[in-house]
Amino acid sequence: MRKRHLDILLEKVEGFKSPKPEKEQYATPATVAGELLHFAFMKGDIVDTVYDLGCGSGILAIGAKLLGAEKVIGFDDDRDALEIARANADRFGVDVEFVCSRIEEICGKAHAVVMNPPFGAQVKGSDRPFLRKALELSQVVYSIHNAGSTEFIRKFISPAVITDYKMIDFPIKRTFKFHIKNMQVINVEMYRIENK
Repeated sequence: MRKRHLDILLEKVEGFKSPKPEKEQYATPATVAGELLHFAFMKGDIVDTVYDLGCGSGILAIGAKLLGAEKVIGFDDDRDALEIARANADRFGVDVEFVCSRIEEICGKAHAVVMNPPFGAQVKGSDRPFLRKALELSQVVYSIHNAGSTEFIRKFISPAVITDYKMIDFPIKRTFKFHIKNMQVINVEMYRIENK
């Protein structure tokens, strides 16, 4: 599937109804989700079992299934978000399992993890449990982080390594009361991490 076609499909995924600022529940834009998923697909990593940690409304999990992953499980600790994710999967007619679980309690094994973890803007270091858990669960991780995180990520994940990364724009629509602009574009880095 071409990236543009994937982006168009993912535009139809419904976002959060009542996003929670402390959980940094920003909807992952379809173009960003499409970029991460197409990146993973072209690397041959959307195969077998794929986990989406902190799946929110399910955009990455649904996209992984659309790209041909055999089994996809999305994990989140927010029941309201999972209800939206299930409705989104039903709308797309894809078989994705959604599990309510705190990040620390997730177990199992996947070929790859795809995720857009909290950036740590509200709660410093909130991306760390996601990175830790992703590396425990799989051989390959695709993750999005604030621009300028490369050195921190490299040290934090060692002995795992960053095999590829790219900078992309991440448009954030006005979501919370403290947002001033209708749209803010931030620079983020997208990583492919491999367990050695």
